[in-house]
Amino acid sequence: MYEYIGALHIHSVYSDGTGTVEEIINYAQEVGLDYLILTDHNTIKALKDGYEGWYGNTLFLVGCELNDKENKNHYLSFGIEDSYSTRLPAKEYVKKVKEAGGIGFLAHPHEKRKHMEEHPPYPWTEWDCSDFNGIEIWNHMSEWMENLTEEKKYQAFVHPLKSIEAPQKETLEKWDELNLERPVVGIGGVDAHAHKHNILGFFEVEIFPYKVLFKSIRTHILLYKELKNKNDFITAKKLIYEALKKGNCFIANDYRCDSKGFRFYAEINNKNFMMGETIPFESDVKLKILLPAKDAEIRLFCNGKLVEKKQNFELNYFVKTKGVYRVEIYYQGHAWIYSNHIRIL
Repeated sequence: MYEYIGALHIHSVYSDGTGTVEEIINYAQEVGLDYLILTDHNTIKALKDGYEGWYGNTLFLVGCELNDKENKNHYLSFGIEDSYSTRLPAKEYVKKVKEAGGIGFLAHPHEKRKHMEEHPPYPWTEWDCSDFNGIEIWNHMSEWMENLTEEKKYQAFVHPLKSIEAPQKETLEKWDELNLERPVVGIGGVDAHAHKHNILGFFEVEIFPYKVLFKSIRTHILLYKELKNKNDFITAKKLIYEALKKGNCFIANDYRCDSKGFRFYAEINNKNFMMGETIPFESDVKLKILLPAKDAEIRLFCNGKLVEKKQNFELNYFVKTKGVYRVEIYYQGHAWIYSNHIRIL
């Protein structure tokens, strides 16, 4: 397998971010990201202006973040050539993205914060919609803002990366529930804006610079084919989006520890099947989990229920029942890695 590490859910000066596309790409290159997907609000002008392409070893792609007229139901949309009106209801633009051959993910679906009137929550409410491909299960900026309560705000400001703990339990439960009906992919986003705030009228502070956020919540993609031909941008773009659509990926907070090399796959009849794939249930199906670091706890879930827990850097599990299986990894007691599901039905 070939592993590619990237950051999703990023805003530039084309909407409400403070960085230019050139600056954002430079930060991604400095951090060593393999790919980057820009998602400005309701615009793909960066695409129209010709920014997509290879920049050294970093693949830069342009999507957008759609929302409705109430500024709810934010939808990360990739692989589309046009954005859509905010006057459309969520079900309509989700459908239009699908019809245009794009893919989409519900952004920060369970935001609830009530302690910041100037920054209200933007939850997903149209749950009877079924045309979306997946859910952003972990959003750095959303979690950080949820932590800005009177009890937690000091810790959040002093330790902005350490204060990111885990995806919302409600989001994980909904994700598992949806996967009982059909494949629903999980991704992670940084929601980068690099907002700048004036402190006491004396100096300006940048809240979460792009370079800092690019070191936290990442989506690791696994491909059967290497992206080695920098002249073939179209193929590289297609492979990245296909992997995201299928769920051949996992989410990790790489600030905790470098997660490159994590693997979760199924073995059956001398063949391997990775995250996002569906295989038939047979008596000799084995799930294999490999970690790139020790001092970690492996938690294996089936249909949203914990079925195995082990403190080790690997786990072999012989499947006893049909179901949808995924993995959570905790490093030194902290949430670290979240796999996509393997469906054994």
